[in-house]
Amino acid sequence: MTKVIVGMTVSLDGFAADRNGSAGPLYPDLADLRNTAYMQTMIRETGAVLMGKRAFEMGDPDSYVGNYEFQVPIFVLTHEQPTIPPKQDEHLTFTFVTEGLESAVARATHAAGDRAVVVIGGVTVARDVLVAGLADELRIDVMPVLLGGGRRLFDDIDLGDVRLEKLGVQEVGVRTSLSFRINR
Repeated sequence: MTKVIVGMTVSLDGFAADRNGSAGPLYPDLADLRNTAYMQTMIRETGAVLMGKRAFEMGDPDSYVGNYEFQVPIFVLTHEQPTIPPKQDEHLTFTFVTEGLESAVARATHAAGDRAVVVIGGVTVARDVLVAGLADELRIDVMPVLLGGGRRLFDDIDLGDVRLEKLGVQEVGVRTSLSFRINR
């Protein structure tokens, strides 16, 4: 059965992006992280990625093919299709979903097969998946950085009925990775 994993890196004070909307300060270890067993395991278990349009547009969308960690189908939740489609290949494809969150999760789940759908790259989409009860796991990587402001993952959302069961804690370089099963 395919599981939906919400994954996010946050600062020690709980921010997923700085005051300028950049997640860059949370990834000083990105080059080293790609070669860790932690990341290789995540890549193997991922069958599809779900992200929001803002996260998709943060970098050069044409650079995803061959460079992005997850060379799998990517589903971008958006209100409108891009005017110029990004580069794709037989491994990494883009589907721009305008029919809403449930449709995006369903389509990503179908594409993932027996592997996981990983929801990354976007505080809004991550929150929405959690609030809608569509996530099976929550993975939070905590970086030893204090941003002092910006976008928090858990601000202004009602998750009162969510119960978390700890699956594991892992140290990956300077990161502390926390994994939880979501029980409702």
